[in-house]
Amino acid sequence: MTLNTRLVMIMLSLLVIAILTLFLLNQYSQNEMVEEIQASSTMVTKALQMSIEDLTSEYEPDRARLKEYMKEAKVKGVKEITILSNEGEVIDSSDPARIGKKREIRQLETGIRTAGGAKGKNGARIRDYDLLVPVIVGDEQLGYVQIDLILDNVRTIQHENFINRMVATSLVFLLGISLTIFLAKRYTAPINHLADGVRRVADGDLSVTFPAAKGDEIGELARNFNEMVEKLREREILEKRLYEAEHLSRVGQLASGIAHEIRNPLNYISLAIDHLKSEFTVACPEKAQKFIPLADKIKEEVRRANYMVVNFMNFGRPLKLRITELSYPELIEKTLPLHREKLAEQRVTVRTDLPDDLPPMRADGEMLRNCISNFVTNAAQAMPDGGAITLGASYDREQKCFNLTFSDEGCGIGEEDLPKIFQPWYTSKEAGIGLGLAITERIIREHGGKISVTSAAGKGTTFTVELPDA
Repeated sequence: MTLNTRLVMIMLSLLVIAILTLFLLNQYSQNEMVEEIQASSTMVTKALQMSIEDLTSEYEPDRARLKEYMKEAKVKGVKEITILSNEGEVIDSSDPARIGKKREIRQLETGIRTAGGAKGKNGARIRDYDLLVPVIVGDEQLGYVQIDLILDNVRTIQHENFINRMVATSLVFLLGISLTIFLAKRYTAPINHLADGVRRVADGDLSVTFPAAKGDEIGELARNFNEMVEKLREREILEKRLYEAEHLSRVGQLASGIAHEIRNPLNYISLAIDHLKSEFTVACPEKAQKFIPLADKIKEEVRRANYMVVNFMNFGRPLKLRITELSYPELIEKTLPLHREKLAEQRVTVRTDLPDDLPPMRADGEMLRNCISNFVTNAAQAMPDGGAITLGASYDREQKCFNLTFSDEGCGIGEEDLPKIFQPWYTSKEAGIGLGLAITERIIREHGGKISVTSAAGKGTTFTVELPDA
């Protein structure tokens, strides 16, 4: 239900309640006034009847009867009653002091007239009325009856009716105001919540969402807001991808520029080490045992620097896979010797868990060899006190894919760092540049596979690579 519909329904409901309340109060007031007028009329009629009886009676008036009548009449507004003869003599009266006195008939006006007023108990002014009615039986006028009336009962009823209508109208409007305030708070609260969410989104927080279960304008606004935030998220993702693409392009340009500047000196140093080693061995055979290990270490460091440059170049340029059929066990046998001396220094051993019936796979041998080297290097660095690296493999014939595992017994990876390890430039090592796993993940993805990792602090890490049997 929309806000406009609710407001219209509230206004119509208040109008109906107000009309119904005023109608009921008016009916009640009219009935009360009719009853009051009927009671006053009955008292006047009874007074006239008594006057006729007293004027036509041959005996003295029964004053006890008039006195008894006045007890009931005073309640209905009859203040005093006087019975006059045609000559103006007071025959009977509710005030005994007036009996026998004469009134000037000419000065009396028949009908009803105002007779002044006095203040009541509550300070309100009470107005008296004189009602003079000639008593006529047949064609003969027997005298007059004068009734002193207080008609403030009718005025009081009218005043009470006015007060009741004012109170009822005020209550209806108070109800309307309360409903309006309730409805305003109910709608302003989610609007303020939406405004706060808009400010958070403007500050860059795109995790804001709102429940859109309502079918009114607020629900529609929440749905539109959620759609806007979702589009902003998609735009942010596209911008990040565009930035990464631009960044990779710049890295590629930088890599191609530094390749010749760095690799050529490294190759010259490596060749020079080989030349010095051969010359020094012939010239000083007695010192060869000390020189050759030192030269090998220098050459290994040169090789490692060259390897880092190659990784940097491969990351910055498109990959060109050369898919061939190869044996995974043979690929491991060609890769591990390059790391044997380094692993021995770190007291790290490598175990293989390969089935004998593992079928040959189709992949880029050099790229896959690079991935194995990255896994082995990272595993060795995670075990500074030594340990074992396990290289496993299996073939899922139903899914037609190879499952390659690389496990270590190192310190593990923190839960908060797991989502970051495949990001470029992220590294937890002082000497690393953060491209090894990023390049590995890219190579696996280019082969149509995927890579996952499980790790526990202090228990080690296992990388699992799924490669389709292309």
